[in-house]
Amino acid sequence: MSETPMQFMHVTRSGTFHLPAAPGRALEFFSPEGERDWAPDWSPEYVYPADGRLQPGLVFRTASGGEPTLWLLLRFDTLTFEAQYVRIVPGSRLGTVTVSCKPTGARETAVTVTYELTALSAAGNRALDALSPAAYEAMLSSWQTSIARLLPDPGTA
Repeated sequence: MSETPMQFMHVTRSGTFHLPAAPGRALEFFSPEGERDWAPDWSPEYVYPADGRLQPGLVFRTASGGEPTLWLLLRFDTLTFEAQYVRIVPGSRLGTVTVSCKPTGARETAVTVTYELTALSAAGNRALDALSPAAYEAMLSSWQTSIARLLPDPGTA
């Protein structure tokens, strides 16, 4: 009897939250260094270039949540307020993370974050299964709360 090949999950999750900041300021929070300010355990280790310069081809590693992850910056566009990364959890899953910041008012930005991920193993299938729409929404909500704490209250600006 032949064994049925494993089916690997592929998911796309996307959601939007609002920040009381201009799009350029909001985008800064999604650079490797900007994420240090609000993401627990976020500590990028730069592979190339070693100084962490924001340029296409930037490669860095993180280990947030005890999960070693490799990142490749595809684009960080301060004119369109968009960033895109390749995210690889070796032996588990890989895909892209895209962040788009659009102005919704004089000092407000809609931040849309899209994860498109493919499992590479049974562990990857479990991780993607756990990234349900509700779990993804909760993750983005926590990001919004963490980032908003760093911004001035729009009522006082």
